[in-house]
Amino acid sequence: MQKSQKSHRLTHWIYSVKRFRYIISGGGTGGHIYPAIAIAQEIQRRNPDAEIMFVGARDRMEMQKVPKAGFPIRGLWIAGFQRRLTFKNLWVPIKLIVSLLQSVFLIKSFRPNVVIGTGGYASGPLLRVANLFGIPTVIQEQNSYPGVTNKMLASGAKKICVAYKNMERFFPKEKIVLTGNPVRQDLLHANIEPSKALAYFDLSINSDNQQKTKSGLVLLVLGGSLGARRINKLIAEKLNFFNTHDLTVIWQCGAYYYSDYQNLSSAKVKVVSFIDDMAKAYAAADIIISRSGALSVSELALVGKPVLFIPSPNVAEDHQTKNAEALVHQGAALMLKEDALEGGFEAEFTRLLVDKSCREALGKAIKSMAMPDATADIVDQLKGLSS
Repeated sequence: MQKSQKSHRLTHWIYSVKRFRYIISGGGTGGHIYPAIAIAQEIQRRNPDAEIMFVGARDRMEMQKVPKAGFPIRGLWIAGFQRRLTFKNLWVPIKLIVSLLQSVFLIKSFRPNVVIGTGGYASGPLLRVANLFGIPTVIQEQNSYPGVTNKMLASGAKKICVAYKNMERFFPKEKIVLTGNPVRQDLLHANIEPSKALAYFDLSINSDNQQKTKSGLVLLVLGGSLGARRINKLIAEKLNFFNTHDLTVIWQCGAYYYSDYQNLSSAKVKVVSFIDDMAKAYAAADIIISRSGALSVSELALVGKPVLFIPSPNVAEDHQTKNAEALVHQGAALMLKEDALEGGFEAEFTRLLVDKSCREALGKAIKSMAMPDATADIVDQLKGLSS
């Protein structure tokens, strides 16, 4: 820890000597946007004089999220191929050419010292143009199975910051740095009593009742900010099962589905569309059911609670399944695919309920995989890179 702190202080001093300009590109999903913002905030924390500009895809969510975080952003006219046959795909080559020209203009006018890509359509043309101009590029890959854009950009990158081991299957080994993924800073030092966390959700557990019933545990269900249709359907179907085992449930069903499930709230079930204070949600939980997006996996490792992952099958390269499998193979989590929920959920979930040693082993194993200094370690990799 002392060595890490000294390294970060040295990097802070190096950055303060010279004014740097950075372009950060990543978007399309929160999994690309939030790491990009975290990296920018860490750069800014070390060197308030640093100039930072974001580049995203026009009309995607980064165009709203990044300005809210206090950073300027420019949008490229870029889009990816649709999986289904559609006339929109005819525009993709034209949009790519226009985006390359826009990237040339942005690179020449802003003159960045380093360009950082966290994935998404916009980072493709931007980092490619940066390479053509001899500007160092750094890639941050969140998943255990990288996206097409980052794989294409790997040959030109100076450093590739990854969150999983064995990534030399996809990237040049000499460029890989195992850093982990940036996580919410409020989780790093959270020390919240479970009773206070439950009170935040207007829930409580009677300690006397807890000794007489089968479980007395708290289940946290996470399906993302918009929600996960199949997970919501599962939880609604299993409420009687949970009640039989005396589970208290905090259920984030997502904004899109809240109107469908809000009526299921009760003294033992709290249905919410979105959780603003995730530190309290994690503190309240004994068991967690979650999707396995890269940032969720990184946060849950930091939390160190037993997790049953239900990966989304509707993502590129099925990367959520691969993220979860990377933990399952190390005994750090359980996983059920959506097509196995019908017949396998109750048996798998009951293991967590009745076997305390299983819960403890899973929590300890996933905690050992946490990388709390990821953001700082990623920014450390920018040291010495200058065009």
